[in-house]
Amino acid sequence: MLGIFGGSFNPIHTGHLLLAEYIREEFSLDRVIFIPAGNPPHKKVMDLETAHHRYNMVKLAIEDNPFFDVSDIEFKREGISYTCDTLSEIKNEYPSGKLFFVCGSDSIVQFVSWREIGRIFELADIIVARRTNVSEKELEYTINEYRKSYNARITCSSAPYLEISSTDIRNRIKKGLSIRYMVPSKVSGYIESNGLYRGE
Repeated sequence: MLGIFGGSFNPIHTGHLLLAEYIREEFSLDRVIFIPAGNPPHKKVMDLETAHHRYNMVKLAIEDNPFFDVSDIEFKREGISYTCDTLSEIKNEYPSGKLFFVCGSDSIVQFVSWREIGRIFELADIIVARRTNVSEKELEYTINEYRKSYNARITCSSAPYLEISSTDIRNRIKKGLSIRYMVPSKVSGYIESNGLYRGE
């Protein structure tokens, strides 16, 4: 059973890692594959750090966890990176593997605007991580609608939410403030040695 954890990871931080590890155990996943976004439809390319830097930071962050992997699948694909296409490629690569797509509650309430959501629900079970900016009422309503309309398999995780954001981290770097404990030390060192996020 494979957990698919996509995101900008710009940069990856301890909140991402805690969530992935918690969900891995909670749902008895064999592995969690981190997929840094290539060219996501909902973000400007200029807002994302160079792809190889984001990939390298994820690789450094997860290297001591044998249950975590990172994939550059979206970097290799030309054009906009759509989740439905990414899941299709992974399913072709692991035809016998059961896929679990991890997303935040703030993402699932926006699924209606995503490309071919029916195919997403066909390809993977959805694991939802709660976010403070989406009410339980809205989340419950949304999930029930997807279950009725698409026969979607959706489960909410009980993982704790760690109030850390990549945006805050980038802002702190720009201001010359510490990001210690917000990102793994190797990621912090990589950011420093490559001069990332200083000019934002």
